[in-house]
Amino acid sequence: MNGKRRIRPLALTTILLPAIVAALAVSVLYGAKQIDASAVLEAIFRFDPNNIDHQIIVQSRMTRAVGALLIGAFLAMSGAIMQGMTRNYLASPSIMGVSDGSVMAVTLSMILLPATSNMGTIAFSLIGSAVGAGIVFGLAWLLPNGTSPVRMAILGTIIGTFLGGVAEAAAMYFQVSQSISFWYNARLDQMNPAMIKLALPFAAVGIVLALCLSRSVTVLSMGDDIAAGLGQRTGLVKGLSMLCVVILTGISVALAGKIAFVGLLVPHIVRFFVGTDYRSIIPFSALVGGLFLVFCDILSRFVNAPYETPIGVVTSLLGVPFFLYLIKRKGGRANAL
Repeated sequence: MNGKRRIRPLALTTILLPAIVAALAVSVLYGAKQIDASAVLEAIFRFDPNNIDHQIIVQSRMTRAVGALLIGAFLAMSGAIMQGMTRNYLASPSIMGVSDGSVMAVTLSMILLPATSNMGTIAFSLIGSAVGAGIVFGLAWLLPNGTSPVRMAILGTIIGTFLGGVAEAAAMYFQVSQSISFWYNARLDQMNPAMIKLALPFAAVGIVLALCLSRSVTVLSMGDDIAAGLGQRTGLVKGLSMLCVVILTGISVALAGKIAFVGLLVPHIVRFFVGTDYRSIIPFSALVGGLFLVFCDILSRFVNAPYETPIGVVTSLLGVPFFLYLIKRKGGRANAL
């Protein structure tokens, strides 16, 4: 059950933590306006609200860097749990309609309740995440062979496209497209610091739940029959796992909109280094996912400088080839993940 470890957890942690700190530092240092490292240190330790550079660093760049780190961690953990729970190597929030459900719910909230508070936006995003997941997984379990990896990915893509289309059509009809463009073209530079603070308690619940479920997800990844034979209550574990995915994905979309492929790509990278035990995969997916999205955010500033490329474009450039590689290599087979 523990699988073969290729890198010891302590060694991998020793590599990842300095890399994350370095990536955060680069993210804060570089932007459209050149700011010296000394000014960054002054903004952190001796913040002057009347200094424009200090305002940019604290209110914009630090918020952006921390937000990218958190969102990358949440999406990667969600993808790892989904892959282990379903034994589907293509499972991720963006492919299985979970993110699209959140975007649709946020859109409808802005149409029906334009004065929705930040907490209301988070609540609607969580509800939409649950609806998207419920539709996709419900249909998959009803259709013949619907839970096979490729068929489930196709079903998730269809449902996600439908939910996204409904949201865009409603936004255009009610003339709120410009107001919600943030959630369709995720822009980390527009994140709200107050929203991050509100999301942290939900994130804490999701992270703790994910870590508590990690051993059960490892057993579940061996198959329902084996898990049941070992005395696991598979229905309860799957339900709690989906609750965890809904929480982590919902708050990610509420913070920055839909960002694709993080939850697909990162768990496979982590699995290559730590083996098949989800007690290692889930926490290391959080670290690698955070590092990955911070790196993608930095890259988005240089792809088309001085203009910024939406973060979703960068993650898609890396994720789509990997998605096609997985389909070609593994076909429609279900595997213990």
